[in-house]
Amino acid sequence: MSMSRALGALTALSGLLLACSPAEPQEAAAPPAPVSSGPVVPTNASFDQPLPAAPAPGSCDIATMSTRDKLAQLLMVGVSDAADARAVVADQHVGGIMIGSWTDKSMLGAPLADIAANAGPLSLAVSVDEEGGRVSRLAGVIGSQPSARELAQTKTPDEVYGIALERGRAMRGLGITVDFAPVVDLTQQSAAIGDRSFGDDPETVTEYAGAYARGLRDAGVLPVLKHFPGHGRAAGDSHTGAVSTPPLADLQNDDLVPYRTLTKQPPVAVMVGHMQVPGLTGGEQASLSPAAYNLLRTEFGFGGLVYTDDLSSMAAINQQYGVAAAVLKSLQAGADVALWITTAEVPAVLDRLEQAVAAGELSPGAVDASVQRVAAAKGPNPNCGR
Repeated sequence: MSMSRALGALTALSGLLLACSPAEPQEAAAPPAPVSSGPVVPTNASFDQPLPAAPAPGSCDIATMSTRDKLAQLLMVGVSDAADARAVVADQHVGGIMIGSWTDKSMLGAPLADIAANAGPLSLAVSVDEEGGRVSRLAGVIGSQPSARELAQTKTPDEVYGIALERGRAMRGLGITVDFAPVVDLTQQSAAIGDRSFGDDPETVTEYAGAYARGLRDAGVLPVLKHFPGHGRAAGDSHTGAVSTPPLADLQNDDLVPYRTLTKQPPVAVMVGHMQVPGLTGGEQASLSPAAYNLLRTEFGFGGLVYTDDLSSMAAINQQYGVAAAVLKSLQAGADVALWITTAEVPAVLDRLEQAVAAGELSPGAVDASVQRVAAAKGPNPNCGR
């Protein structure tokens, strides 16, 4: 298998999500020169391939995959370095890896290309939390970016599009295929979100987050809207404990407004956060609540990928559940991809998920539907079904 062929599959983010579109999206006008500081890494030649045409439906026969391989496609795990990534991809066939603040960045570029070229049965998704501002895992590699709040206060939407396009191209050149950005939470004061938000006005957030998502998308990186159904006005920080939002009726007129527009602009994914929503989730976190996923799928008609927030290091979850239990509950609730930050738990998680499928605790049909959405976002892989 040639390197370029495998890596072309890595960037097939237009994929099946666009296969039914009646026409190609219009090419954006050239944006004003984006503002960033620090170096922007030149595109790595081994990743610098044109986005391939949308693959034909059925390009991957999910039915040929083992149950364990299907379940592995629903996992996105943080890695420490190239050796850690290579082992979990080769041995466990995980569907995705995450580059975190703790990750040795020397694995980006050629080492990651080699790992991705040998992934299977589907292409490897490589994600990062790169919002700019205080949440920037790649600032030392591709340079820094102002926070979302500063961008909304000092730049036009077209300029924000240009910044996201430039940074998306730099990320893609390193092998990144998924960015957990933009934040679409509405807030001015929240300590947890604060300047990570574009503001407290639904129209402003929709316009600026939409421009940022479009820039990433046009660079070949899948944008992920977060944190559904809205963390901005929540009391508390899910990193340190339980969080509660205003009632669902209040969110409908504010926090949920951006999702009504931005989920209709594929390819795009959504991250569900760890917050309790009165009138929706009861005492359960949204990331583990069937009602939250039903709201996204039914009311918003969203058919794209849905990720959880981190299930291992955030106190809103780990004070109640171990990783395997949290992953199972999230998939039972309706998540497509469960996210956490270490690889050590992967074998035990897959063992537990296999047991759940065998015992009827986890629907094989739901697993297949999630794998189909994962495959659609990734595009074809010559290794499918191996």
